[in-house]
Amino acid sequence: MKRRWLANRQSMVLGTFALIIACALTAINSFTRPAINNNRQLQLDRQLTEVLPHQQHDNQLQRNPKTLVDPISGETRTLYVATKNNQPVAAVITALAPDGYSGDITLLVGILADGSLSGVRVTHHSETPGLGDDIELAKSAWILQFDGKSLSQPVRWAVRRDGGDFDQLTGATITPRAIVRAVHRTLTFFHTNKQQIFSP
Repeated sequence: MKRRWLANRQSMVLGTFALIIACALTAINSFTRPAINNNRQLQLDRQLTEVLPHQQHDNQLQRNPKTLVDPISGETRTLYVATKNNQPVAAVITALAPDGYSGDITLLVGILADGSLSGVRVTHHSETPGLGDDIELAKSAWILQFDGKSLSQPVRWAVRRDGGDFDQLTGATITPRAIVRAVHRTLTFFHTNKQQIFSP
């Protein structure tokens, strides 16, 4: 009888302790969520500005994002359409390179109305530090070689090892190969769906 009472008491103490921890975690999550969301928005704004500087448009890109499904890849793309004097001048489009060395690589691809690239930035990856992570602008200028390229130029959309015009990274070919393909797919998506992308 005494053992059962002790066991019940211990269960009640553990249950109360677990409830207190759960309530504390919920309160902390509720308290920090606005700050986390704000930091994410600031980071996205910085990344958008890197691929399409503010002076090239007069609207807030984050305000009215659109989504379109790429009819070729089936990928759902988020679009941030840039306007100047209420006329579309560019779009920043999300892209996915699913064939990176260590998994998915997500990108932002800025494309001007004339179809040329204003910039490309990696927003998330799990590539090997010291090798594949040179795709980050903070680590190297490799990503800048896309600036100004378009489908109308005689560009061979592959890394040099595959007979293309894009540098690979020392000791890492799979990662840049995946990004070159993803950027090319995004340019093709823009060219094919430009009217829909720029429609109000």
